[in-house]
Amino acid sequence: MKLASYLVNGRPAFGRVEGNGAVTLSDRIEGRSITLKDALAEEGLLDELLNLAAGAEPDMSLDGLKYLPVITDPGKILCVGINYRSHAAEHGGAVAERPNIFTKFTDCLVAHDGEMWRPKASKQLDFEGELVVVIGKGGRAIPAKDALSHVAGYTCFCDGSVRDFIKVSLVTGKNFPATSPLGPWMVTADEIPDPSKLTLTTRLNGQQMQHSGVDMLMHDIPALIEYCSTFTPLAPGDIIATGTPEGIGAKRNPQVWMKNGDVLEVEISSIGTLRNRIIDEA
Repeated sequence: MKLASYLVNGRPAFGRVEGNGAVTLSDRIEGRSITLKDALAEEGLLDELLNLAAGAEPDMSLDGLKYLPVITDPGKILCVGINYRSHAAEHGGAVAERPNIFTKFTDCLVAHDGEMWRPKASKQLDFEGELVVVIGKGGRAIPAKDALSHVAGYTCFCDGSVRDFIKVSLVTGKNFPATSPLGPWMVTADEIPDPSKLTLTTRLNGQQMQHSGVDMLMHDIPALIEYCSTFTPLAPGDIIATGTPEGIGAKRNPQVWMKNGDVLEVEISSIGTLRNRIIDEA
């Protein structure tokens, strides 16, 4: 099942994607406006909404749909640095014993078909296509053997990185507003029983820049959930970006930086394609 977040009459909503349309679920309970994060957080609520919408025809067309980041307000955005073997080699490093975790602010997020900002302060905006894990069941100190049972689903992500700022501080270089698209939708975990079998491809203006199987992760998804939940409690709607493979713009010769008018695509098999246009920050 695909679940997308979007605007209906200017208000946030979410629904089940069916073909070229969506069945809105967020307004099925009178007096409540429910986000996808809300539906994941309240036990049984998503199933209730799906039951209330059983047999309903799509009420929104995907053509012209104003998407929102699939999780509009994650409590935590946890990201893993240098987690693909090929990316580690690209940086001249060995396999890391523990995941290198950093965080992003919520205002970094951009929706599918939205505009990704190249900041005024830099010309070195780089792409990092990634698979994101959406937490469905919270917990602390989750064992790796149980970790996938805590996953609600998976989606596409670009960890937009401002390279000259990263040289000074990882926090600053990773947290410029509107630099990190998330979407277009979440595919529920029951449809992806083994995420290691997925394949990720990043394209810039139609040219393939990154391509890798998720099985090339140094720290796989159960290990990431176990590790992250060791130092912080995970909650429904939290997202974990699992890292990017080789091919980033900074490691190319000549280097490739995204610029105004470029189109970036992150495609993951069994999920779909996240597409965004780059614009200069006003």
